[in-house]
Amino acid sequence: MTMVQRRSPPKELDPALVLRAYAMGVFPMADARDAGSVYWVEPKLRGVLPLDGFHLSRSLRKVVLSDRFTVTVDRDFEAMIQLCAESAQDRPETWINGAIERAFVELHHLGYAHSIECWEGDRLAGGLYGLALGRAFFGESMVTRVRDASKVALAHLVARLQAGGFRLLDCQFITDHLASLGAIEIPRDDYVALLGAALGDSTGAVSLPPSASGDLFALDAPGDDAGTVSGPLSRKVIAQLLGHTS
Repeated sequence: MTMVQRRSPPKELDPALVLRAYAMGVFPMADARDAGSVYWVEPKLRGVLPLDGFHLSRSLRKVVLSDRFTVTVDRDFEAMIQLCAESAQDRPETWINGAIERAFVELHHLGYAHSIECWEGDRLAGGLYGLALGRAFFGESMVTRVRDASKVALAHLVARLQAGGFRLLDCQFITDHLASLGAIEIPRDDYVALLGAALGDSTGAVSLPPSASGDLFALDAPGDDAGTVSGPLSRKVIAQLLGHTS
């Protein structure tokens, strides 16, 4: 894996610094859960999931349309990031150390970081979390305890980003799991152009704070509980937004 990285020794991460880094296409990682430092990463090949290119298989569409999972947004962000830190999907070791976790919890309280949770009854079955900035969403980690939970969470995320006017879903790195759902790799320069369009003005110049923001909650009716999209009709809307099946 070829990337540009710069190591940073502080034990705590300033959330404002994290936002500025993402606006420049850079993100933090750690070597392990108990690592005392982070490094800043700028991959030469960036994983993105085109919002019109999500692969909704027939089998996944059936799960999305079923009542197997209750899907929520921001109902329990801290539980979601802790679950991802314990068992980040497709990685033997997590890259989410204490400093990254604390910074993202603070960013959640500031309205930037969000989680999508899949519940099986009262049990957190899986989901994902990431950072929303302007019209870009930076996916950080996804995890599943129950088969298909992370796929359903990603399907709901893509539908919400489509409905909310987002222009970029950043996946950072490609895995076989993400590739099967439509993620692709693009060169750094192409990514920077997409990022500028998602965060900047009509000239494509990156601005912070962004000149316009997407709405992650555009699908929610007034009074919905913690971003819950429930019921057969709402699940059908999610499936329709994701378009064709394969």
